[in-house]
Amino acid sequence: MKIYSYKDLTKQEVESICLRQLEDDVTILERVESIVDRVKTEGDQALFDYALAFDKVQLQQLFIEKEEINSIAATIPTEAKAAIDTAYRNIKAFHASQSYREDKIETMPGVTCWRETRAIERVGLYIPGGTAVLPSTFLMLGIPAILAGCKEIVVCSPPQKDGKTNCYLAYVAVLLGIEKIYLVGGAQAVAAMAYGTESVPKVYKIFGPGNRYVTQAKQLVQSAAGTAIDMPAGPSEVLVLADETANSSYIASDLLAQAEHGVDSQTILVATSSKIITDTLAQIELQLKELPRQDIAAQAIENSYAVLVDNLEEGLAFSNIYAPEHLILSTDKFEQLIPLISNAGSVFLGNLTPESAGDYASGTNHTLPTSGFAKAYSGVSLDSFVKKITFQHITPRGLRNIGNTVEVLAEAEGLIAHKNAVSIRLKSL
Repeated sequence: MKIYSYKDLTKQEVESICLRQLEDDVTILERVESIVDRVKTEGDQALFDYALAFDKVQLQQLFIEKEEINSIAATIPTEAKAAIDTAYRNIKAFHASQSYREDKIETMPGVTCWRETRAIERVGLYIPGGTAVLPSTFLMLGIPAILAGCKEIVVCSPPQKDGKTNCYLAYVAVLLGIEKIYLVGGAQAVAAMAYGTESVPKVYKIFGPGNRYVTQAKQLVQSAAGTAIDMPAGPSEVLVLADETANSSYIASDLLAQAEHGVDSQTILVATSSKIITDTLAQIELQLKELPRQDIAAQAIENSYAVLVDNLEEGLAFSNIYAPEHLILSTDKFEQLIPLISNAGSVFLGNLTPESAGDYASGTNHTLPTSGFAKAYSGVSLDSFVKKITFQHITPRGLRNIGNTVEVLAEAEGLIAHKNAVSIRLKSL
């Protein structure tokens, strides 16, 4: 892990180390374009072929249905079932609180405007299943989709070696009332949901994290197929801001928790003393030895860095430039820092709030903007699954009140038909 001193960095150098540069993007784009084009033209046959090539599974059909899902779900260990139940309740409670009806506003006498919420009718949920199977992601995407009232929810997840799904995803499907899971992974799953195949329905918006191929596919179909996506995303990341009140073993565990996602994950430590950095690096070495995914985590740590700052405010200034997916404030002084946060996907306050709590069960959503997109995007929420439609109604009194204003502005813009649409009504009153 490289170590930088913030005061020694120029503005350009700060911006440079905050960039998430992926050297082989062109190669990935070419491969994804090929996959997407083939799924678009060949449909199910391409999906069967890719399952054999990428997942090493010869599928007989591209989905499993309710009866088989229930059978697989019944094999879930009792402890895991209880944990998923708890996470389900917390996530549902948090997202249910985001639903509200807006008031009608009379902008002037006789002119009433308001907005109403409508669910996106058909949504696609991509649940990764490569190096790690993520039932938590199924909860994070499925719960708000159900609460929003989406009429059709298409779920895609790569097949396991037995050509099925695992008991954890199956149990979540049962909880959510999802009666079909499509056994499709990677860029091909995104393409299938964007264009539709003989088996997989076309959707209006695609949700879900994934590797760089999935991310590239989502961005590609957004422009080529006109399919909306939840957000641009890349490899997972965390930034920990720590001072002398932090516990170095806690910090190390948080950095490693993010690092084990993949070799391209990024873990950043911003600290107010070199001792915190030194102690944390020592703890990383100790804890790394105990991890089953230590090779992956070690490579991610090697590609990450630490920044030494003079104070927490300076550290937060750096964080706002970096715009992390996850921001952990490892300090007892987090309250004073909250107003200073402008760019972050999700924030974890204090020394007893690990990022993994948000990943699984606290209630907030873990599908978050990465690669600096937290400067402009929010994480997935109930709002992600709905549209806001504006309404307005004008009475005779309202038309008299607003009519001249519209006529004058329309004429100023040279749009006389616009003016006439008002004038003809005023004359009839």
